[in-house]
Amino acid sequence: MKKMLALLLAGSMVLSLAACGSTGSGQASAPAAPAASEEAAPAAEAAAPAAEEAAPATEENLTKTQQIIKEAEGMTLEELAQKAIEESNGKMFYGVGNSSRGKSALPLFIEYLKTIDPSYNMEFEWQQPKNNKIFDQLTADSLKETGTFAMTLIQDGNQIESKMVQTGVLDTFIPKDWAEANGTTPEEYKGYLPLQTLNKVFEYNNTGSKVYDNVWDFVAEGEHGLYMDIDSEIVGKNFLYMLTRDDYAAWMKEAFEKLSDDEKAYFQPVITEMEADAQDLMLGPDAAYSLAWIKLWVESYNAQTDDGPICSTLVDASATDQFGLLVYSKLRSVEESASVSVNNINVAAYDDGYEGIGGYGYCHYLFVTDNSPLPWTACAFIAYMTCTTDGFSAWGKDMGGYSSNPKVLAENEEIYHHQTGGMAEDGTTVEFPAKNDRGYEWWTTDGKLVLEDPEYCASVAFTVGSWIEMLSKYSAE
Repeated sequence: MKKMLALLLAGSMVLSLAACGSTGSGQASAPAAPAASEEAAPAAEAAAPAAEEAAPATEENLTKTQQIIKEAEGMTLEELAQKAIEESNGKMFYGVGNSSRGKSALPLFIEYLKTIDPSYNMEFEWQQPKNNKIFDQLTADSLKETGTFAMTLIQDGNQIESKMVQTGVLDTFIPKDWAEANGTTPEEYKGYLPLQTLNKVFEYNNTGSKVYDNVWDFVAEGEHGLYMDIDSEIVGKNFLYMLTRDDYAAWMKEAFEKLSDDEKAYFQPVITEMEADAQDLMLGPDAAYSLAWIKLWVESYNAQTDDGPICSTLVDASATDQFGLLVYSKLRSVEESASVSVNNINVAAYDDGYEGIGGYGYCHYLFVTDNSPLPWTACAFIAYMTCTTDGFSAWGKDMGGYSSNPKVLAENEEIYHHQTGGMAEDGTTVEFPAKNDRGYEWWTTDGKLVLEDPEYCASVAFTVGSWIEMLSKYSAE
């Protein structure tokens, strides 16, 4: 193992030197965002890569699309709408994304533009590539002088950083109205533009006697949590990367220290074994705790193809003592019956006395393609989704999905009441406690949600990523 880690580190140094030598033809990796105020938007801190300060771009080295973006960042949504009408009236708009709901947002955007100019009309097509092919599709499209896709809604900060931003395929646009809502300006804000943060949380079936009151319980002997395989949904691997960052590793150590002596005795040999690996991977002082948890998790989770089936399994009364790590919003789709109920599960982090992380959060980011055929329209559409409740409405119904705009976040809660989603019609009883979303602020503090940081994920993807690849996965067969 030590020889393999030494080779990994040597390779990592070579790749790091190569990356420092060039940032591609697009915009440079953004430095860390300034400290957020109490009113700062959800996802803003998670969206800002912490790369070293890059030389400021000048007019001479900006691409045509980047020049448009720079001008667009000084405009309100209404001003951008006028530009979009002039550019795309009667034309075809192609978007691509990890979320199919871009297809629902586009007709709302067109209707908004029609309120300004009733004669406006635009055809559109929204594509959602499967099996993580969106990066290949965008890369291939970037080779054209003028691309097919005007913009993208995309997840997986690691690959966005390394494959899309560093190579100049995608450009970040920060709407003026969005920046102002977050107490900053487009010039001051450093990082990607998140549409929203989504959370995946630990849930367990409560029809038996078993209780999961510590994050280490999920990797105890004989446990096999339901989880989308990290090779099919890469944000799941980013979650594991993030656990090795110093602050999150400290959370893992704190949770371990709350275990009973017998429980500690079970995990301690693995932690001790991981100390050398943590040192070889040049991680922080508490990283052995995270590496131990990651090792036990990868070697025990029961790989699933999607979060929907995981939810369907856990809410059935027959799933006694099973648990999973899955998208929180899936609970909204549960149809109650004699054997199926949201009340058959607990959200672990909501239990009194629960210790450790409650899950992880990742973002849907919005970008303009650098060879966009309709850059003004792309900017206007992005501003519409991030600055208006109607624009965000395609995603607004889901608990566990938090707009990055604090104004939109508050307005959306007024509409959908996610934080009282389990309240019965009489307003006095809680019908489904698990559906009472405690909100972004709670999840990122008391709920100890691990937030994806694109730059950190990219920085350890080769070393920690390769280490994870050497682990043996559990096979239910």
